[in-house]
Amino acid sequence: MNEFLVELTINVPEGTDPAEVGRRRAAEAVRAKELAAEGHLFRLWRQAGEPRVISVWRADDEAELREKVLGSLPLWPWVSAVITALQPHANDPS
Repeated sequence: MNEFLVELTINVPEGTDPAEVGRRRAAEAVRAKELAAEGHLFRLWRQAGEPRVISVWRADDEAELREKVLGSLPLWPWVSAVITALQPHANDPS
């Protein structure tokens, strides 16, 4: 699997029922755990003071990542995403 740096910003549409937001956020947590167990979600951070999430994901390619992995997240319709493909570096200490 390839690795991708993904920056996600959630933009809840104005006028959305807060109960719907709560349902989607709860479902998002469940789905994220499933994707982690499947090996797709590798690391996840929240930028201090910002609504942005920074994460490392694994998928065969960007199309699979967008359509089958990220596309399965309940909040995905409200997300702006910046996806960067990553490659191992020769000097990586791991």
